[in-house]
Amino acid sequence: MNAPQLQWETQRVFLAVLRTGSLSAAARALGIAQATARRRIDALEHSVGTSLFVRSPAGLMPTDTARDLVAHAESMALAAEAFARAASAQASEAGGTVRVTASQLLGVEVLPPMLRALREASPGLALELSVCNRMEDLALQEADVAVRIRRPTEAMVVTRHVGDLRVGLYATEALLAHKGTPRSLDDLGRYPLIGPDRNLTELAFLAQQGLACSPASSVVRTDCHLAQFAALRAGLGIGVCADQLARQHGLVQVLPGEVAFRVDIWVAMHHDLRRVRRVVQVFDGLTRALQQYLE
Repeated sequence: MNAPQLQWETQRVFLAVLRTGSLSAAARALGIAQATARRRIDALEHSVGTSLFVRSPAGLMPTDTARDLVAHAESMALAAEAFARAASAQASEAGGTVRVTASQLLGVEVLPPMLRALREASPGLALELSVCNRMEDLALQEADVAVRIRRPTEAMVVTRHVGDLRVGLYATEALLAHKGTPRSLDDLGRYPLIGPDRNLTELAFLAQQGLACSPASSVVRTDCHLAQFAALRAGLGIGVCADQLARQHGLVQVLPGEVAFRVDIWVAMHHDLRRVRRVVQVFDGLTRALQQYLE
């Protein structure tokens, strides 16, 4: 028969009751509710299959089984304290690994120079960059720091709005030299367009902005923003692009003001990581760099 899997928090209450002699005193020492301490002792007794304490006028008296377990619980307490010290020391160091997650476009086209600056400022810093459009869960610590295009809604997450991507219509100089420059949204029907493929939400949103990316007019259809941007730079058609990226690559704005909207950019981290120096360093560094970039 397999041994029961017991949590340290439960055994921690057991040790506190042994040391103080009562549930109330143990709860005060641990900073938890007495009812919580009671539930954990009940769970422990259920796991080991026998009573660990006997009520008496002097308080809770340990049974023989409890006395047999004291040494093991104390060893775990020492190990837990050593773990806490090691974790605390590591948290105060600037070096170490930080996992950053961002969308494909931001992760490939925007963040790398910023990450380089972070590494130059802290050579002991190692970075894991998760480039995907799936939102990795900060609450489950799938990532330490996230750069997102919509405000994170997870509980216990620290967020900072760093600015907006200003999006408009763009094309290459070569394409416009060959096809001419459109004069109105209606005129766009004569031009090759780049737009979403099966993302109905984005297709509907662009249509509301006046850009109908129908199969007949879209020469390149892809739901990958990074692929849309690559097609745009290759001169395959006219498409939406952030002003900040367009300036970097010499793209020319088409119909200024006709199709124009903003995309919020947020930096986020879990509340519990605020004491981990390397994570805060990356969070603050990316916040400053993105604010400057988006200005």
